Amino acid sequence: MNKNVGTLDRAARAILGIGLVSIVFVGPQTPWGWIGVILLGTALAGWCPLYRVLGIRTCPLRGPHA
Repeated sequence: MNKNVGTLDRAARAILGIGLVSIVFVGPQTPWGWIGVILLGTALAGWCPLYRVLGIRTCPLRGPHA
């Protein structure tokens, strides 16, 4: 499982994820806020399965073959 989510993308996912999860407890209290858990998970792991399927990579390549 190679990382495919870059630093800026991870930060944006974490901020948005925290915001979405917070609306479950404060504000409109809609269950849609639980989508933020997925964003937080992909931000922590640095890997997004949807990016893999779509062939997107926001993380710079490392190593001699970069």
